[in-house]
Amino acid sequence: MSSEIQLSELIQQVKQELLATNQNSPDDLPVFSVDSVELELQVTVKKEGNGGIKVNVLPFLPVGGGEVSGKVSQDHIQKVIVKLSPLLDKELMVKHYIQNHPEKVQKLLDQNSRAILKGPDGL
Repeated sequence: MSSEIQLSELIQQVKQELLATNQNSPDDLPVFSVDSVELELQVTVKKEGNGGIKVNVLPFLPVGGGEVSGKVSQDHIQKVIVKLSPLLDKELMVKHYIQNHPEKVQKLLDQNSRAILKGPDGL
């Protein structure tokens, strides 16, 4: 059984993780925004019979190497960097949040201020 996954599956999972909220907290407020995410991956690229290509992400290998797979040699492994960025800019998202959650704005400002100032007392 191969431990490779398709690149599209990995990107979908990363997006879901970035958008996930704390399900245990009904008052979960955003403290951080994500400007971009950069993934450095080892992939295999295979040509398929229909003329397309299939890009599979290899599992993380510890420093110093390790086994990749019985059917993949080091010569067929490529390193790629994938950069993911939001479609909408931060200012537009903040404006949208304020319009849709005016009752949470003061709490959002307080929570973000404490996070930036590194403590509950702003010290």
